[in-house]
Amino acid sequence: MNDLFLRPEHVLQGGYFHSTLRKLQEPNTSIEPHNIMYPVFLLENEDAIQPVGSMPNVHRYGVNQLIPALTTLVDKGLKSILIFGIVETMPKDPTGSSADDVSNPVIKALPKLRDAFPQLLIACDVCLCPYTSHGHCGVLTNTGAIDHAASVKRIAEVALAYAKAGAHVVAPSDMMDNRIKAIKDALISHKLQNQVSVLSYSCKFASSMYGPFRDTMKSSPMEGDRKCYQLPPGSAALAARAAARDVAEGADFLMVKPGLPYLDIVKQTKDQFPNHPLFIYQVSGEYAMISRSGDSNEVQTTLMETLTCMRRAGADCIITYFAPVILSIISGKH
Repeated sequence: MNDLFLRPEHVLQGGYFHSTLRKLQEPNTSIEPHNIMYPVFLLENEDAIQPVGSMPNVHRYGVNQLIPALTTLVDKGLKSILIFGIVETMPKDPTGSSADDVSNPVIKALPKLRDAFPQLLIACDVCLCPYTSHGHCGVLTNTGAIDHAASVKRIAEVALAYAKAGAHVVAPSDMMDNRIKAIKDALISHKLQNQVSVLSYSCKFASSMYGPFRDTMKSSPMEGDRKCYQLPPGSAALAARAAARDVAEGADFLMVKPGLPYLDIVKQTKDQFPNHPLFIYQVSGEYAMISRSGDSNEVQTTLMETLTCMRRAGADCIITYFAPVILSIISGKH
């Protein structure tokens, strides 16, 4: 037997303990509810709801507003969500201490969401940028460079906190080297390796298409940019190396982000690792463009064509703000 699979981070059961995750192990080219993951923005104020100006029909929710919004979608077949926490009053500091504080909106909401939706797969984005005073995805040295060891340690701490609070999936989006192994080690040390999956943003590019998202999250860097740790748009080779790194460290699922401009990377990654379910993130810039592509019929036609192309390229699950529209189309409930 290959020694690789004897290592403790390679726990296959961490990738199919939930019914939605099992469906992702059965790939085809249709668009079904389990092929769609809905990203949601979670506020500190549990009773708040705020429209996102740069993203039509998208809102930021407190958990007490999110639950009724999700109830309608679950009735239409929604199977999974990806949560992003937003802090407005909690302090931001150089190490992102609010990310895993007991008052963090994600940590507070997870038990309520698990109780309200027992069958819903709940993933949590894991990153420091919404919580750091400098807006970068890791911890910085005194010179402003990424402190790798400190960054990986903090990312693993945050992932573990979300896992212990009730997340089914932790999804590190920071792009720090070796954070998958650190997260897996943390899960193993708390006997959570077969109850919590790791979805790696393995091929995340330094794209210009994140603008509306960063405005929504208030997470743009105060200085510099993220090009030293996100992938350069022209490099397929680095994407292959990044995916291989994360698979070797025990990632249960891989992701390509953004979506449509990187379908060649989707195919490359699926060809490289056909046995790993592959996610693709239809990012905020893609959402904004399609939303403004015409009337509602034209938007729906363009959307479904795009989703079909993503599936054809090898995506098993598409993370998209269009989830409510897609579920209405495929369920026939408007």
